[in-house]
Amino acid sequence: MLSNNTRRDFLKATAAAGVGFWAAAGAEAKESVSANEEINFAAIGIGGKGSSDSRSAAQNGNLVAICDIDDKRLNDAGNRYPDAKKYNDYRVMLDEMDKDIDAVTVSIPDHSHAPASAMAMKLGKHCFTQKPLTHSIYEARRLGEIARENKVVTQMGNQGTAGSGLRRAAEIIQAGDIGTVSAVHVWTNRPVWPQGIPVPPEKPVPKHLHWDLFLGPAKERAYGEGYHPFEWRGWWDFGTGALGDMACHTLNMPYMGLKLRDPTSVDSTTAGHDGQTYPKWSVINFEFPEYEGRAALKMVWYDGGKLPSAELTDQVTEGGKKKLSNSGCLLIGDKGMIYSPNDYGEKYNLLPADKFADYKSPKETIPRSPGHFKEFADAIKGGPEPMSNFPNYAGPLSEVILLGNLSVFAGKKIEWDAKNLVATNAPEVAEIVRPKYREGYSL
Repeated sequence: MLSNNTRRDFLKATAAAGVGFWAAAGAEAKESVSANEEINFAAIGIGGKGSSDSRSAAQNGNLVAICDIDDKRLNDAGNRYPDAKKYNDYRVMLDEMDKDIDAVTVSIPDHSHAPASAMAMKLGKHCFTQKPLTHSIYEARRLGEIARENKVVTQMGNQGTAGSGLRRAAEIIQAGDIGTVSAVHVWTNRPVWPQGIPVPPEKPVPKHLHWDLFLGPAKERAYGEGYHPFEWRGWWDFGTGALGDMACHTLNMPYMGLKLRDPTSVDSTTAGHDGQTYPKWSVINFEFPEYEGRAALKMVWYDGGKLPSAELTDQVTEGGKKKLSNSGCLLIGDKGMIYSPNDYGEKYNLLPADKFADYKSPKETIPRSPGHFKEFADAIKGGPEPMSNFPNYAGPLSEVILLGNLSVFAGKKIEWDAKNLVATNAPEVAEIVRPKYREGYSL
């Protein structure tokens, strides 16, 4: 049997040899798990979404290890999965159990997604990471590169991607049935956690919480109430705010249908912030150039109670009545509109309703999914590449979303060079694009 170090060297060498084919032909699952074998999963984070992600892993293979920085959560999960080894530090887990793990789920605060996912993939582990893929734009680009280099199967946890309704709506857009789209409006009822608040007073760290491991790659900060287990989403150092939390869902249908990649600029209006928490509300404007035959267009994001104007949504109806959901999206074409009244794009209405009364959907062009996590598990066993893989879908989507937060942080319009990940008019945000990690963490 290969030692851990020898095995790592072997994985790096074989991955490097296959990069050219992988990049040209798409994902090819590593031949570590046959169709008849069980996948050995490790779960990094087992609370919140980690609870359902670890359950999905256990339903699609063997859950051999679980990791969490909160002993209460870890011990509770240990009761559900008594055969899984327990860890607080994912780095220790991946090092000690390298030869026993085929794939990981990463369901921890946003700021730790990238280093955990990168370490797993560099060890040849297939990787399922919750949305948003990363905390920063550079990390999103780099995780796609690492996935290619190591020929691993990847998927981001924006589960609506698997929905047949979402894929059907994308087909309608791509068929041109609402015409040339000039504008996309996306809104959410988030945040549902505190934002625009002061730093909490320092308090003793609870005995069950490993605070230094929670901080991970983020800079040192004293513990206080209001970070763990959920409120971290509103803090710049740990989360990505309402946009990062929900746009991977609510923007997903127009992103798929319109290939919304590589915006050239983004501007925002917000309630203001102090560099600690995200603002209480924001309205963010993206400009997209022409892309692969799709016309240039604009996109507007709304959160914190902000919504598109009544003039824009005058024709929006649901069940024959005028009604605008508190979360959804509206695509405006020169032949009609698509309105989706929920976060996942699974449901949609074509407007105006009388014009599309006898509408027949176009031919199916996007393969239907067997289920979001099952896409991931099937691909590990040699099946088709998951739709929301890191290099070709999840990474570019996360780059777009996180660019909006870059404008919010800077408080000004950002002119964006997507190819080189550079804000050409704002060199001061370079460290937000590519953050520095604390010692002990890296990509």
